[in-house]
Amino acid sequence: MGLRGFSVPDEIYFLSMLHNIGATSSDKSLTLEEILRWTTLEPEKARSNMHKLIETNYIQVVSIGGVEKYSLTIDGIRKALSVYS
Repeated sequence: MGLRGFSVPDEIYFLSMLHNIGATSSDKSLTLEEILRWTTLEPEKARSNMHKLIETNYIQVVSIGGVEKYSLTIDGIRKALSVYS
């Protein structure tokens, strides 16, 4: 049974998806467009989840060449992995 078989808040499910697609450090950060391609989420839903996760320090924003990219923080990685335990 996958994560969606359990009662997991949307933002934590989103966090787990980011972990699974490898956005786990600033050098592996992804743009919002890349995240949308990988996750197939609606843009507004992804932005809402992203905002919540940035506020809780689970996602960091980095600017690379003037482009905003997103990746998990150490706390975000821990939170994503805690879903499985």
